[in-house]
Amino acid sequence: MTYASFDLKPISPHVGSDASGIDLTRELTPQQVEDLRQALADRGVLRFRDQALDHDSLKRLGRQFGTLHFHTGIKSMSEHPEITAIYSDEKTRHVNGEVWHSDLSCDPVPPLGSILHMKIVPTAGGDTAFSSMYAAYEALSDRMKAYLEGLTATHDGALAFRRYNPDGKYPIASHPVINTHPVSGRKGIYVNRGFTSHINELPTEEGNALLRFLCDHCERAEWSTRFTWEPETVAFWDNRCTQHLAVWDYYPQLRSGFRVQIAGDRPIS
Repeated sequence: MTYASFDLKPISPHVGSDASGIDLTRELTPQQVEDLRQALADRGVLRFRDQALDHDSLKRLGRQFGTLHFHTGIKSMSEHPEITAIYSDEKTRHVNGEVWHSDLSCDPVPPLGSILHMKIVPTAGGDTAFSSMYAAYEALSDRMKAYLEGLTATHDGALAFRRYNPDGKYPIASHPVINTHPVSGRKGIYVNRGFTSHINELPTEEGNALLRFLCDHCERAEWSTRFTWEPETVAFWDNRCTQHLAVWDYYPQLRSGFRVQIAGDRPIS
């Protein structure tokens, strides 16, 4: 696919593209915003190199796509509550996103997308893996697709965030197991290992077995890719049609960046 205001080069067949010819540090034109919305829905995640954003320009970038979504699971920056700091070093015991997930699917209205600006990266490692939920869904048999239609699942924030604060109160929400992307119109799987606790309409054993199968299926390499980061790189991903995983293979090196999330709509079947 081609877009009028920038160039894209696919990173893998099903998910991820490198974008060039666009400066995210400046106010985007309406054409650029529209093209990026479409490219995000088409490719799931976009990578932009050499983008020297500060906190204000990161927030401005996110707001061009909608209201910023405040993180409901971990503490944001005190001076910039819309921003979540992504930081790990030799003192870190857990990193954000080290299990496959779609950001904050535990929220009643999860964020449509996330924008991460990486400032400091390890000398090697620290990749982020992304997987296409379009491709995962389309690879299912017709019988399985029919079986999943109409099922819903519970997403519990405590599964992901309780280790940071055992006494915290975290959101819980139910969403369709199969969602329909509001821009592309394509269907995708909307359960994930990080947040989904159970499938609502099925007996426990049957539901747990199906959930394990779907999570394993979503994480397969055939419809996944890995981003290798460089300083001043930005990733913009669509939580409605991708899952991702932060690969923590660089301990005790430093990795640091900043993220905003864009408010979305309730997933629809």
